[in-house]
Amino acid sequence: MTTPINAAALDQLFHSARSFSNWQARPVTEETLRQLFDLLKMGPTSANSSPARFVFVQSPEAKEKLKASLSEGNIEKTMTAPVTVIVAMDTRFYEHMHTLFPHADARSWFEGNQAVIDATAFRNSSLQAAYLIMAARSLGLDCGPMSGFDAARLNETFFPDGRLKVNLLINLGYGDASKLHGRSPRFGFADACQVL
Repeated sequence: MTTPINAAALDQLFHSARSFSNWQARPVTEETLRQLFDLLKMGPTSANSSPARFVFVQSPEAKEKLKASLSEGNIEKTMTAPVTVIVAMDTRFYEHMHTLFPHADARSWFEGNQAVIDATAFRNSSLQAAYLIMAARSLGLDCGPMSGFDAARLNETFFPDGRLKVNLLINLGYGDASKLHGRSPRFGFADACQVL
């Protein structure tokens, strides 16, 4: 892992990649979603805890269920996206630690400590959402990550047993670049970084 990836790959992942709100009428196949997961699952999480769970909302019926939870400004872009990913967190992720981190009793680090469970689930499912975005871009997909939804309503609709809780939503598909605004500014190194 000592050789940087080439400029074209960096361009696809970062420099030219954008967040999309408008979509081409091109489907995303289940095979592509499986490839996406097989990539994103390789990103690191605390003690390999992997607390994120992904619901790929694709059918008209499932999209209609999701619609009721969306903020007004997110409805059209979500209903027209080929797929919307509900990135959720498993509040009992630690029950899988014997499989995912077998060389220590990692379950005992979390069990009974709700503050640590909550922080670990949120932080690491957020990381996994970022891995999903980068994996999607590497497969030629575009993304539109979003907040702007009623979390309680969404959880009640999709996760009524309470074990999973939504973190964020990500629209996936092939973006319509003709409707993009110019790229928003980014901080320079000196504005956001220190070297100590």
